[in-house]
Amino acid sequence: MTDLELLNKEQKEAVLHTEGPLLILAGAGSGKTRVLTYRMAYLIDECGVNPWNILAITFTNKAAGEMRERVDRIIGYGSESIWVSTFHSACVRILRRYIDRLGFDQKFTIYDTEDQKTVMKDVCRRLQIDTKMYRERMLLNVVSHAKDEYISPEEFRLKAQGDFRQEKIAQIYLEYQKELKKNNALDFDDLIVKTVELFQNCPEVLEYYQERFRYIMVDEYQDTNTVQFKLVSILAGKYQNLCVVGDDDQSIYKFRGANIDNILNFEKVFPETKVIKLEQNYRSTQNILNAANVVIRNNQSRKEKALWTQNEQGEPIQFHYFQNAYEEADYVAGEIQKKVKSTEAEYRDFAILYRTNAQSRMFEEKFLLANVPYKIVGGVNFYSRKEIKDVLAYLKTIDNGKDDLAVHRIINVPKRGIGAVTINKVQTYADSVGISFFEALECAGGVPGLGKAVLKIQPFVHLIHEFRLKLADLTLEQLIEELLDKSGYTESLKEEGTDEAEARLENIGELISKAVTYEEGAEHAELSGFLEEVALVADIDSLEEQDNRVLLMTLHSVKGLEFPYVCMSGMEDGIFPGYMSIAAENPTEEIEEERRLCYVGITRAMKELMITAARVRMIRGENQYNQVSRFVREIPQELFGKKSVLPPVQKVQQPAKDSAHAKAKEIFRTKTFDPKQFKVVKAERLDYEVGDRVSHIKFGEGTVLNITEGGRDFEVKVDFDRAGEKKMFASFAKLKKVQSL
Repeated sequence: MTDLELLNKEQKEAVLHTEGPLLILAGAGSGKTRVLTYRMAYLIDECGVNPWNILAITFTNKAAGEMRERVDRIIGYGSESIWVSTFHSACVRILRRYIDRLGFDQKFTIYDTEDQKTVMKDVCRRLQIDTKMYRERMLLNVVSHAKDEYISPEEFRLKAQGDFRQEKIAQIYLEYQKELKKNNALDFDDLIVKTVELFQNCPEVLEYYQERFRYIMVDEYQDTNTVQFKLVSILAGKYQNLCVVGDDDQSIYKFRGANIDNILNFEKVFPETKVIKLEQNYRSTQNILNAANVVIRNNQSRKEKALWTQNEQGEPIQFHYFQNAYEEADYVAGEIQKKVKSTEAEYRDFAILYRTNAQSRMFEEKFLLANVPYKIVGGVNFYSRKEIKDVLAYLKTIDNGKDDLAVHRIINVPKRGIGAVTINKVQTYADSVGISFFEALECAGGVPGLGKAVLKIQPFVHLIHEFRLKLADLTLEQLIEELLDKSGYTESLKEEGTDEAEARLENIGELISKAVTYEEGAEHAELSGFLEEVALVADIDSLEEQDNRVLLMTLHSVKGLEFPYVCMSGMEDGIFPGYMSIAAENPTEEIEEERRLCYVGITRAMKELMITAARVRMIRGENQYNQVSRFVREIPQELFGKKSVLPPVQKVQQPAKDSAHAKAKEIFRTKTFDPKQFKVVKAERLDYEVGDRVSHIKFGEGTVLNITEGGRDFEVKVDFDRAGEKKMFASFAKLKKVQSL
């Protein structure tokens, strides 16, 4: 018999309600997985339901595995007949048996992300699509979203009528699907789409599975998209025994296609629905829950509930307001060290949460200096991220072209049509004559067998030469930004139009902030010095694998986890909620999603919650003065400790271009900067000659050694008294004649 004494009143009610649609609104830490497993056990032990008549669906393989373990432990014999799986794995099992009804072979292939890119690339080539205008990743993102919403290529084409760009994408979508079918392949989104198609087109197959799965349970229901909702509603259409468990207050995956309306409107689709709220929390102190409740109550699109606990009242919430992000990270590192040294806690008890991965950099550097072991979850070390390594490879090539690895990395990033065959020919030539890869690129015209590929190599070589000449006249911030623009790197990310691309731009902005900080603190700031400092920080981060480490992660990555001590950092308007939400066309909807994310962060804390903010934070190399996050101000003062005093709301005096709306447009909707700002204007003649003494604003006085007239500008070589020999463009150098020798 199933022992229900371990359940509270609402949990027991949810287990005993076995017939008809059931919506379990399970607040954070309220024991929802226990309810699901006990409900399955009760159906089998007390209601005589066959185990094979039960289907339990969750979102990740990890969650499915954990649920399977609990089910096996509680139910024992016969539990293996229960389908406990993810949406995708359940659909694969169904399609392997019946997909021939849709014209596919049952031995179909499932394409991963790389396979999808290859197919999309082939489709674009065949349709003669300009992939600079229609990036493959952007196209795959649009196709995936269409499938999430159960929009077929034909429907997409009808909706696109009158919009040239959308019509073109519709054509690509259609060809992409044709190519998949020709290859007898499905992508991950197709697994669910084709299962729904199968049920709609083959009534006998639907009948079989409706009889097979008389009792259906779906975990994390707030994360379902439209096509997933369609799948479970069709399956449950006959017996209506659909139990969904979720929390609308934790719906934070809109960017992945999650549709919060699935849980908010569940009773409209299933009018006989019984609603049970699980509000008792077993994780956190009451103070933490009070803060979470009062914040989320500001959302309009939600079902009313409030978390409570029998745990102690607990410590007040700590709020600390710092001058800058440097002080913020320094304080957090110090507090962690104090608690660990006093044996009050271990490193593994702490989690540092932030809105975007770019915010990890300051914590990483501070933890390294303080010898605090850490691990980044849901991301990689800041300096190991692709976009950071790409930009650093460009800078290394400008600083020292003999780093073949760096040149190889960026020779075709962004795409320049320089393929592996060309690269191999150049490398072979470089090896044969004993020169570096870049030196071989410089004399590409003499490399055997390159042909027209030389015309693709030359612009890259000229780009590097140009920046070497301008190096003396640009700050590191200007160097990186102009490099990003002229190389096309920023534009290529913007054209992707994905959340990942947006995050990459934020990370690059953080690298620019690092460069500005370096220049402000260095006595003689040079590119080589900056690269050396970055290399040292990156190399130190080779900690051995161990469990006892502070975890750094984004708020999206922390869902489902819990920690005794949580620090929510960067809690400022413009950071969290972000500029893009504040400046969105529908800010209310976007900010409510951000507030749910804040709620998730607060409810991860078990014993103590620390919230930090900074008055000034450097974003993309510029200081931003942001107000404390509106989410923090929604928490009443009595829940904070005595020393936690929020600063008064002040009108920030700064130029209009630094406003939240303008920043959002500047960073994400327009070019990073105006390239005309750096346009070369060649003078008719120079007012100095070889041998003249000249003065430079940065390098001081020197003697002109050589002047070469080029098509676009004069190239000047000067031997400076302190800085030595430098080459530069005359229009950028702005040299002034001192006296003749």
